[in-house]
Amino acid sequence: MGEIRSSACPLDCPDACSLAIEVDGDRVVSLEGDRRNRFTDGFICSKVRNFGRHMTGADRLDTPLVRSGAKGSGDFTAVSWDEALDRIATRLRDIVREQGGEAILPVCYGGSNGALTQDCVDARMFRRLGASRLGRTVCAAPTGSAALGLFGKMPGIDLPDYEHADLVVLWGCNPSATGIHLVPPLQRARARGSKLVVVDPRRTPLGRTADVHLALRPGTDVVVALAIARWLFSNGRADLEFLAAHATGVDEFRERASQWTIDRAAAVAQIDAATLERVAAMYADASPAAIRCGWGVERNRNGGSAVAAILALPAIGGKFGVRGGGYTMSNGRALALDASAAIAEPERPTREINMNQVGRVLTDPHGGVSALFVYNCNPLATLPDQNAMKRGLLREDLFTVVFDQVMTDSARFADVVLPATTFLEHDELRSSYGAMAVQRSRPIVRPVGQSRPNYDVFADLCDRLGFARPTDPRGAEALVAAIIGASTLPDEATRALERDDIAQTRPGLVQFIDMLPGTADAKVHLVPADLDAEAGPLYAYREDPATAAHPLALVSPALARQVSSTFGQLDARPAALHMHPEDAQARGLADGARIRVFNDLGDVRCRLAVDADMRPGVVSLAKGLWSGRTDNGATANALCSDALADLGGGATFNDARVQVEAAPPGDAAL
Repeated sequence: MGEIRSSACPLDCPDACSLAIEVDGDRVVSLEGDRRNRFTDGFICSKVRNFGRHMTGADRLDTPLVRSGAKGSGDFTAVSWDEALDRIATRLRDIVREQGGEAILPVCYGGSNGALTQDCVDARMFRRLGASRLGRTVCAAPTGSAALGLFGKMPGIDLPDYEHADLVVLWGCNPSATGIHLVPPLQRARARGSKLVVVDPRRTPLGRTADVHLALRPGTDVVVALAIARWLFSNGRADLEFLAAHATGVDEFRERASQWTIDRAAAVAQIDAATLERVAAMYADASPAAIRCGWGVERNRNGGSAVAAILALPAIGGKFGVRGGGYTMSNGRALALDASAAIAEPERPTREINMNQVGRVLTDPHGGVSALFVYNCNPLATLPDQNAMKRGLLREDLFTVVFDQVMTDSARFADVVLPATTFLEHDELRSSYGAMAVQRSRPIVRPVGQSRPNYDVFADLCDRLGFARPTDPRGAEALVAAIIGASTLPDEATRALERDDIAQTRPGLVQFIDMLPGTADAKVHLVPADLDAEAGPLYAYREDPATAAHPLALVSPALARQVSSTFGQLDARPAALHMHPEDAQARGLADGARIRVFNDLGDVRCRLAVDADMRPGVVSLAKGLWSGRTDNGATANALCSDALADLGGGATFNDARVQVEAAPPGDAAL
């Protein structure tokens, strides 16, 4: 038996598992959970359990590369780190001199949620370059805007406390695929009689066992939430005393909800009105009642207003002030980390480019981007309007650097590719946005090949660019000390982190008792003026974008085997579009048929999976797929426009409307 070492997962998941790693020399024998994180409690998801395949697979990068063939061909030549970094520094320096720093765009998001490997030394370099800023809006932008506008910086229900709820509403989230540690508390709650409502266009694993599954048409969540609020007011079930003491904008919110009767909302959402009314009554009757609002709700034209309406329900219904009552959106503010001292450079007011429209900017002759630096991200697999993104990456005048652990689809278009370490090969510090925990981890094994952590590589680039200063924190220990020193962690949390490499909040924190709204007056702002102006107005319903030519709503849910696109290289199975039997029959399509999914932006050639868990009129093709999973290399992103949601500049993936037909004869088989 090898040696057991402790670590923590920094991937883009709310659970933040604490890990026990068995190693034999520099070989990872096994990954399992340990019990230091009381929420993850000793078990982990299969994707991380199989992390060794990611570390040592055929796609793992182990040396710097420079392009030797056409862009996108995947033809590269190995070079030394010095040659690669000198080439990058020279090109960036020339671009700054000739065009200004804003011609450089960093693209990063979610490949690591670690405080050392994103928004740390990397931010220092790009700020000193005067680079354009990336608006990280591809996920959580509308939800973040809505939650901050209504409640300020207030953590939600601690996820283990869902077992105390008498009713749980899972709205736009699928814990079975994206946060499996919420499932045991839900099972314990169900065992003692708790009710479960799942709101999702698909019948998810938990939806199959729920007391009620509301299969809404995508984009209609806002009217359903407003109808529940109206029902609470109209039937004397709103907590007027709580609202008078703890909320503003009550009358205005009530007026805006008043137009959405149960019948009208049900007709728009294409659900049964009696079932919707039953959900409203269940919510009114239950205490504690918990709403777990996921990020699927925001991915449409009405996303910000929908999240605001959902998060308003605990205030309207008087569900706060009891353990297991209220809502959870993100708990990242419970033990927040402040990297400002580690960055050691204030943010500059350079132009901001919305992440959802990078493809548009790269293909605009006046877009002004001459260098793209991609890390912790696979934009070709994750950003909207995939075909525009690809055209941009094919520009011969665009200098592209990709810094990653594996040869991603995006890396194949790079001029320079840099090999990054995985979280088992470098130091990390991470605050969770689900479990209320912050964790420190250290290298478990030596880096594969010549891979290096990005905090070292960006420091090296700062040296080459002439940006380094003697006072800059440098190296993992100095960066951790700077971050902890600038963060407002409770003393006991700091001590626990130093002693055990993990700090957690105490169990049983209750909203409106232990955690108050972070608004200026500590009240719920049901119609915040800034959000109202941005949404123009808040809680408005924008009609479905379906047309006669493209009537089907396409959703792109997360896969249980991937974290967004991370680990996508490990699955070579043909991807399938899931479609309800009625829709398949109407098009003369059988299960397993080779099909073409299309709209005005592009098309995807893949297989069909006839699936009774879909609702009629909605089809799904998983997000984060790599190009090898389909016949033509296109994925769901090729069908999603770069139009923005009503709040936060968020993505509108679930507003994609498509048609499906049999693939043309002669298409290459998968």
